[in-house]
Amino acid sequence: MAESTSSTAQRSFLLGLIGTNVAGSLTPPMHEAESLRQGLSLVYRPIDPSMMGSPIVDQAGEPDWPTVVERAVDFGYSGFNVTHPAKRGVIPALDELDEDAELLGAVNTITMTHGRLIGRNTDHRGFTEALAAIAVDPKQGEVVQVGAGGAGAAAAYALLSAGVPRLSITDIDPVSAQSLVGRMSAAFDASRMRVLAPEKTPGVIREAVGLVNATPIGMVGVSGASPIDLDLLRPGLWVGDVIYRPRRTQLVEAAEAVGAPAFGGARMAVGQAAASFELFTGRAADHEAMLATFEGT
Repeated sequence: MAESTSSTAQRSFLLGLIGTNVAGSLTPPMHEAESLRQGLSLVYRPIDPSMMGSPIVDQAGEPDWPTVVERAVDFGYSGFNVTHPAKRGVIPALDELDEDAELLGAVNTITMTHGRLIGRNTDHRGFTEALAAIAVDPKQGEVVQVGAGGAGAAAAYALLSAGVPRLSITDIDPVSAQSLVGRMSAAFDASRMRVLAPEKTPGVIREAVGLVNATPIGMVGVSGASPIDLDLLRPGLWVGDVIYRPRRTQLVEAAEAVGAPAFGGARMAVGQAAASFELFTGRAADHEAMLATFEGT
């Protein structure tokens, strides 16, 4: 269970999801359904600065995320989840970052502890849960990860924490891949990771035991069906995809079709949400019940 930041005596909560285009997010119904199951009074609302009566923007016309946080706290919110594109932008409003958020350089959960706003990151917990669900041993050999953005950072942290002996990270922007390797080197042996040039990726995948898509390719509304040649998939290569819209990407379907263990982003989304729920309420979340809500919404 995640470290609790709320007393179990507290039974009423006002929470928000900070980001853009969050009106249709599945996070609020997951939290509200779990709170009802546990007999709590929890209200969870999307907070999109462009949808407010008076949009909260900076001088450049971009969302002013620190002000969004401050206004919401003034309104009575006691905690937040944070999604794209605000995971870095909210940081100036916070009093402290936990070790995970510091390392990942991004925040997906904000809790209020003794009047202080603490930035946290539970995304890697979700990836760890998704990986465990397909019952593979991450210590078996090399894993190739495509994508070095926010989701990629969480996936890399989870994989290295799980004992992957070699993690090869590739990205269309090699600077992003190098930056991620540099950040992870602060917590893990640098010899366990490397930047992989895109043109060399197919050859490495042929010898790897795992493949992770941490890019938006395959998501509804994003061009492209898969970040890799699907002919590279084989039974001995487990596959993870951080995308949950659609619930089953072409990459996941193709992997399962050749007999490869595979997971999509649903379990990751639920795992990080459950960890956040525990931080907000001080109560253990029922992960399977939250998954059922997610899949039924």
